[in-house]
Amino acid sequence: MDRSELVELLSPEGLRLLDALPEWDTKADVLRTVEALRAQGHAPGLVAAVLSQSKLRHRARAKFGEFAGRMLFTEAGLEQATRLRVAALHAGRYARAGIGHVADLGCGIGGDAMAFAALGVEVTAADADEVTAAIAAFNLTPFPQARVLHARAEDVALGGIGGAWLDPARRTVSGGRTRRLADAADYSPPLDFAFGLADRLPVGVKLGPGTDRDVIPPGTEAQWVSVDGDVVELAVWTGQLARPGIGRAALVIRGDEASELTAAADSEDAPTGPLGDYLYEPDGAIIRARLIGDLARANGAWMLSSGIAYLTADRAFDSPFAQRFRVLERLPADERRLRQALAERGVGVLEVKKRGVDVDPAALRTRMKLKGDASATIVLTREEGRHVTLLVERD
Repeated sequence: MDRSELVELLSPEGLRLLDALPEWDTKADVLRTVEALRAQGHAPGLVAAVLSQSKLRHRARAKFGEFAGRMLFTEAGLEQATRLRVAALHAGRYARAGIGHVADLGCGIGGDAMAFAALGVEVTAADADEVTAAIAAFNLTPFPQARVLHARAEDVALGGIGGAWLDPARRTVSGGRTRRLADAADYSPPLDFAFGLADRLPVGVKLGPGTDRDVIPPGTEAQWVSVDGDVVELAVWTGQLARPGIGRAALVIRGDEASELTAAADSEDAPTGPLGDYLYEPDGAIIRARLIGDLARANGAWMLSSGIAYLTADRAFDSPFAQRFRVLERLPADERRLRQALAERGVGVLEVKKRGVDVDPAALRTRMKLKGDASATIVLTREEGRHVTLLVERD
């Protein structure tokens, strides 16, 4: 979105038209909708702007729920925005630490700033991009204790501010397309600035879950967060925002339930052993936090193969940190014999899970020439270094 499009959108006509549109329908004839709005006398630029926002609002419901219906977005801003529930957890840290004024530096569309303000925390939010800062200001309109600056994070005066939250921009927009930045050195603001603030005040920094662990400063708390099976962020906490004795944490949120596994540092992997009656797939946050060994030892499980994130055990245990599969039988690893085994079982729908094996599941399904009414799940992995194919079922 450029400045002229934003001006169109923020006009009284633009906001009225946006709010009057029906819920975005992915199956609707967009061309017909455009023609109808143009026939009503609306300018082409305005029609494009409101339809783009309507689509973004529809997508944003997954992160912001009913609040999405009154917010504005940019493509990149929505992609990077924190889910509302996770943002509330961020805000809770600052509130519990007694920090009454937070600087949200690189605020994006204002999702985290909304969560801070909702808890009564004063917020100074800033973004270097003019359009993004204006959208954040619109989204924060209901919160008088929040102000938004069009400024670089490095230029915001921090006098009287008790803590900072930074969500460095990890995407760039070129030619209307959003591209993820692979090198942390290209983030805005830079990570050396973000973590350098920790010398002055407590800081939280949101990063992508796959960020190189080498950038995590020593003495900080690194918390990986997953929501409904999707690892959504790595948050690094410093000063009084970091919990004593915790260097690694995996927060697993599923539905309305939240569970956390913590440790002082990366855990040592559990010993390996032969396949048991059950196979366990640790949540992605557990894997990213390198707490697989602690999870195994706490439940009497062991690793199926060194360096591969599958656990196995002879007994069933319930854990919010792992998906359990009952092992039904071993199948041939050879593709020709595997195809024959699946055909004998009448498998027409096949879920393929894999770790430690270079296989394209979609291509494998095609090569299996599946026919039949049965559904099945197979796991392609290694058992103590050897390739195995397992027929399993969720337990």
